[in-house]
This record gives sequence, C-alpha cells and structure tokens, in this order.
Amino acid sequence: MLIIPAIDLKDGQCVRLRQGLMDDSTVFSDDPVAMATKWVDAGCRRLHLVDLNGAFAGTPVNGDVVTAIAKAYPKLPIQIGGGIRSAETIEHYIKAGVEYVIIGTKAVKDPGFVTDMCREFPGHIVVGLDAKDGWVATDGWAEVSDVKATDLARRFEADGVSAIVYTDIARDGMMQGVNVDATVAMGEASSIPVIASGGITNMDDIRALKAKSASGICGAITGRAIYEGTLDVAEAQAYCDSAE
Repeated sequence: MLIIPAIDLKDGQCVRLRQGLMDDSTVFSDDPVAMATKWVDAGCRRLHLVDLNGAFAGTPVNGDVVTAIAKAYPKLPIQIGGGIRSAETIEHYIKAGVEYVIIGTKAVKDPGFVTDMCREFPGHIVVGLDAKDGWVATDGWAEVSDVKATDLARRFEADGVSAIVYTDIARDGMMQGVNVDATVAMGEASSIPVIASGGITNMDDIRALKAKSASGICGAITGRAIYEGTLDVAEAQAYCDSAE
C-alpha cells in the first residue's frame, strides 16, 4: 500500500482546505516544488497534486506548477486532479510528464467521457469519487448529486480505470480519522483498486487501512497530517512495506 503525500495548489501555493471550503484554507508553503522535494526525500513513491482553483474553474489554473514538479522528478509517478474535463487537458498533462490524471466532476456528469479517455489514454486515467454520506459530490464539492459512489464505481469497472481516489468529504482536512468502512465498501464494489483519501490523521489510520487492503485498497493520500506532523511519511511507508 502506497502512502501518497498530497500537494493542494491554490494561487500557486501549497494549501490545505477543511471540507473542501476554498475560504477555509491554510497555506503551508509558497514553493510547491520544494514541498515535492521534501516528500520525495521522505521516500514517497507517488505524489497527489490537486489544482484547487481548477476544480472550481473547470479548467487548469495551476498547470505551470504541476509541470514544474513533473519536470523536477521525471521518474516519480504523479497524479493530478482538479479541472480535468477535456481530452486536451489530459494530453497536456501526460506530455508534461504526469502519469495519472484524475477525472472527478466530469466522471459523474458524463460517465461516457471516462470510457472515451480510457480508450484514448490507456493506463493513465484515475476516477476521483468524492462522497458525502455515500453520495457523490461534484464541482469542487459544491454540489451533492443523487448518485451513489459505489454504483458509479461499478459503472467504470469495464473501462480500464487505473484506480479510484475515494474521498470522504465530511472528514477531509478535519483530522478526525479515515472512514475505513466506506473505503472498504468502495473497494469491494468493483475490481478497481481504491486509494483512500480524507481524514487520515496518524498511524492508527494507516494500520486500519492496511488491515483491510485485501478489499482492494492500494494507497492512502495524506495531506494535513503530514504537514502538521501527526503522521510521518517515511514511517508510514515503511510500515506498509513491512506489513506486505
């Protein structure tokens, strides 16, 4: 199981939001490339980038920063989400050196787009499902849909999606612990590997997820916990590796 540090980008800075609220953000660094270096030095084997401005704008806003990180670490798999709603955007990111692009809002509103993009960019498509009480949220979490997250996961099973990033909105950035049961349900809903996100606070969360990794949980994204020091990336990854 991979420990995946998150770098959330807002106005070119590294920030963390609470429950996805753009006006409730904490700036952790004004140098995203240096922050990426910190997590690479700690031994991470994948990075999770989010263009927060892009998620709300519907088009990439912090693309230059993403490209700079990808160029600094060409051998490190990077996944990017936020405002990815066209084939052109996906192609741009892949050419820039990004390994995986995360389709979120567009996946909910136009599932056929995921099918098409998996065909056009095989092995590079990840679906981001953000849920509140099991229901999918879209548009930077501003809207909650009438679609169940597990049902949507099954919809993408035959498309060739590389992974599903599953985020429990109620816990994201709140340091209240990961929703293990909901993540396990997502993992068992389809054969697509699931990356947990939202609420991861300390090693207890990592142990709880690792114990259920047979349900299809392949990774855990962590943000606020590693920035505030309640979780150590190197320690968490070492535990996951030793527990394999």
